[in-house]
Amino acid sequence: MSTSLAATAPHLRPRFWLVPGTLLVLSAALYAAGPALGLAPRTALGAAIGLLCMGLWASAALPEIVTTFLFFALATLTAIVPPPVVFSGFAASAFWLVLSGMVVGLAITRTGLAARIAQALAVPLSRSYPRLIAGVIAITYGLSFVMPSNMGRIALLIPIMQALCDRIGLAPGRKGRTGVMLAVGFGTFLLSASILPANVPNLVMTGAAEQLYGLHFGYLPYFALHAPVIGLGKGLLLIALICLMFPDSLAHEPPLQDGAPPTRWSGAEKRLSVLLVITLALWMSDSVHHISPAWVGLAGAMVCLMPGIGVLPAEAFAQINMRTIFYIAGLLGLIGTVNETGVGSALGHGLVGLMPFSPEAPAANFALLLGLGSVLSLAATANGVPALLTPMAKELSAATGFSLPAVLLTQVLAFSTVILPYQAPPIIVALELGKVRLADGTRLALASSALTFLLLAPLDYAWWRLLGVI
Repeated sequence: MSTSLAATAPHLRPRFWLVPGTLLVLSAALYAAGPALGLAPRTALGAAIGLLCMGLWASAALPEIVTTFLFFALATLTAIVPPPVVFSGFAASAFWLVLSGMVVGLAITRTGLAARIAQALAVPLSRSYPRLIAGVIAITYGLSFVMPSNMGRIALLIPIMQALCDRIGLAPGRKGRTGVMLAVGFGTFLLSASILPANVPNLVMTGAAEQLYGLHFGYLPYFALHAPVIGLGKGLLLIALICLMFPDSLAHEPPLQDGAPPTRWSGAEKRLSVLLVITLALWMSDSVHHISPAWVGLAGAMVCLMPGIGVLPAEAFAQINMRTIFYIAGLLGLIGTVNETGVGSALGHGLVGLMPFSPEAPAANFALLLGLGSVLSLAATANGVPALLTPMAKELSAATGFSLPAVLLTQVLAFSTVILPYQAPPIIVALELGKVRLADGTRLALASSALTFLLLAPLDYAWWRLLGVI
């Protein structure tokens, strides 16, 4: 084994370091060119660190946790900003909302509550293919309200839907099976952008807005603004596209039921159901009690782990994916560093000078902001869009005449529009778990993004105008 590894190492090492090495050279060149670009040394260094770390996160050339620690090391060793700024992500509400969401998601899985709900909803919907696809999309959206982790929902639903496909005759290789797996992946990621705590880019954007501008977005106003188009509109669009691009039919016989009779609800399932109802109610009424969704989620996670009344043993916390938690903290820390060093302001001024924004042309401004976010998503993935756009929101607000919250919220439609699957890691995970070809995922991504730009973006603009947001 060691001989084999030694033999392959020289061939793997150059390719492994190709992307990191290229990014390092580009970052060093950017820092050296700082004076010529009119950047102060501190700003040039912040831009170089930002380019290196964002490039590594976007390309996945290094594991996310390695890039996160690289950022922490570079920012502290160079003393580019004070340590409280570097590690500000750990104090952000988004960090704690992700962490608490993972605990609650683990509780839903471990108690069997999510499997019970998903199976109970899925089997009756499998009487026709369009009904099945619509049901899967509805399940992915419904779970987004109670299970904040995209990855958790995909890991839960893919095995359930594979078993359902087996029971109703959608064998591997059938277009219908591919359609079901794509419905799980795309439905989970795209539609969850309309629910405040259900999507990583949402949390990065809201966390950065709170950190940089002191802005707080309410659960219900956020949902009312985005659900009609990003939630309902994209859901209907996905159903139509999957049924057209991956057509199939189901047998006319009723779907097979599980051989075992339904089990009784356990005490843990009952307690968790009550907790989820209370948590969701508190999230939706945050405009009344003014408690951040993060602290509501944190309290819910605490109850899940509480001996006696909880549903998880304290040891279960070891199963939480801390790499994702540190990634969120590192990304928010990078946003703070970019803002503190003036990189966001410089980038904003540069982009404003290149793009024909005008306060007298709100429709064109909306389209330009959507295009800007979409281009950045191609370069830095959906998770990177709020990290790049949020620090420059003030400059964009002044150029467009939109309010600061309106500029920040336009990026939601951008990072929820996936042109190529790599932009959304949860979709890639769904393709891998569901054994779906990347080419099929790419076809659906291209079709859905094209129709989003042509149909849904104008509808979104009209809805925002109706609400008086822009």
